[in-house]
Amino acid sequence: MEIATTTLFIVVLVLIILASAIKVLDEYERGVIFFLGRFQAVKGPGLIIVIPIIQRMVKVDLRLIVIDVPGQDVISRDNVSVKVNAVVYCRIIDPERAVIQVANVFEATSQLAQTTLRSVLGRHELDEMLAERDKLNDDIQAILDKQTDAWGIKVTNVELKHVDLDERMIRSIAAQAEAERSRRAKVIHAEGERQASSVLAEAAGILASEKSALQLRYLQTLTEIAKDRTNTIVFPVPLDLIDELLKGRVGAPALTASRDTGQP
Repeated sequence: MEIATTTLFIVVLVLIILASAIKVLDEYERGVIFFLGRFQAVKGPGLIIVIPIIQRMVKVDLRLIVIDVPGQDVISRDNVSVKVNAVVYCRIIDPERAVIQVANVFEATSQLAQTTLRSVLGRHELDEMLAERDKLNDDIQAILDKQTDAWGIKVTNVELKHVDLDERMIRSIAAQAEAERSRRAKVIHAEGERQASSVLAEAAGILASEKSALQLRYLQTLTEIAKDRTNTIVFPVPLDLIDELLKGRVGAPALTASRDTGQP
């Protein structure tokens, strides 16, 4: 009876040891194995054996992790106070360093992202924060990726979510934008006037050089006026035509007097 009880106990103990020794890791998981406290290997995925007591396994997830960076108070280079928050996309690429080099790798990455966010944005003006967000994302991502490389972390992307301003600054930016639009409208109008005056001066030069062109232009204007339903039409007569008529009338009496006297 005692032998049977002892045998049953040994069998149960062996089953418990085997159950605790057999580990199954998914495709996106790796196991960092320590042998008596010293790093031994990185195993997985699939079925692995971990010897109880003398071996220990730390499971590591290799999937992409999204870290929400809380809002940070940032003072820009032009002394404007804003509140900025962001998200960081990262994943573990070296399970050994992620377990050995840092205690909580994602918490450390989050804290580093907060300080980097304040440091990078503090070197830029407010207009750059609002207009060049893609460039700022790339700068922050490059700095984080370089500093977290020793932890076995790959920062794949950083996105600024919101840049919050106080009410007074929003009104100031709106007034500045309105003034800029007014300035552009005036510049465009002045440029149009300059181009129009240049074209008119060129056209006037062409008409002045060709008398026939000027007469054709008057005839075209008369045709356009005739289409209007008006009772009175005021049409300017070219001075060139008046000069010719006056010359004709001045020369006519002289011709008649010469005929009466019989002189050639």
